Amino acid sequence: MKRIFPLIAAIAIAASAPAHALPQCGSASWYSLPGNRTANGERMDPAAMTAAHRSLPFGSRVRVVNQRNGREVVVRINDRGPFIRGRIIDLSKGAAQALGFVRAGHTKICLDRG
Repeated sequence: MKRIFPLIAAIAIAASAPAHALPQCGSASWYSLPGNRTANGERMDPAAMTAAHRSLPFGSRVRVVNQRNGREVVVRINDRGPFIRGRIIDLSKGAAQALGFVRAGHTKICLDRG
């Protein structure tokens, strides 16, 4: 029982971690809606280094690493999404260009504190 308790405690702590705990790895896509308002009220600038995430607080800065080519960029969360199953972040077109996946439309990434 003494050996099992630390394992159970570790599982309980991990299960109670917030949904926006970083790091995260998964799929990313990009979007561009020039002039439209983002969820935090600012106008979308496709050239800006911004992104949409379902739960990270607005203003959070996260480092995004493209797992296919190693390129990385720091983006600021200013919108909500993505709303496509399996995707964890939607990047501005400018961020996607910096990461080198505009033509592909989506890629495998990892997120960490920016």
